[in-house]
Amino acid sequence: MNDSFRALIARRLSSWPVRAIAEAGRPRAAVALTLVHAGLGAGLPGFEAPASWSDAAALLLTRRSGHMRRHAGQWALPGGRIDADETPELAVLRELQEEVGLEFGPAELLGRLDDYATRSGFVITPLVLWGGASLEIRPAPQEVASVHRIPLSEFLRTDAPLLDPPHEAGGPPVLRMPLADNWIAAPTAAMIYQFREVLLMDRPTRVSHFDQPRFTWS
Repeated sequence: MNDSFRALIARRLSSWPVRAIAEAGRPRAAVALTLVHAGLGAGLPGFEAPASWSDAAALLLTRRSGHMRRHAGQWALPGGRIDADETPELAVLRELQEEVGLEFGPAELLGRLDDYATRSGFVITPLVLWGGASLEIRPAPQEVASVHRIPLSEFLRTDAPLLDPPHEAGGPPVLRMPLADNWIAAPTAAMIYQFREVLLMDRPTRVSHFDQPRFTWS
């Protein structure tokens, strides 16, 4: 992961025609797709930790605390609700500091991907950030059970994405992304899939039509 890779991601983001969703009175959230060094491994079954620090590119993922009122234990991107006086960019910088202890400035923001409307009523704006080595990760225990550096190669697997049958006849498929011996559910999976397609594969791909598993709806 180097300056040329950062420039590539920034260039592809700058030319991507983002699809935003109008306010329409719905609550909004922002999440961070943070590019970091792979480090010493993801700490998950199915991953073999390297013997020394790896500067290969990875995404930062969390497992939500089991004590959370909503979406306990699920895979997630760092982020949260946008306050009334915030932009998505300000909100995601604040949430990164609160959830995982990473203090970034505007210079680390590379751009946006498409908004995604969830079954629970939120509109989520995904932002891509450059985290680099990001050695001092300090998860907030009340929100985050664990933090993982997932190598980008994991999201390039040939079995991704996993598409399940629609909930209703004629509806959209339900999207998941495989992860080691586990999987990630949409909406997080949908945003990671678009990240993969648009920024890593250079393939124009929309994801807002993909549905979520029922357990994510509330």
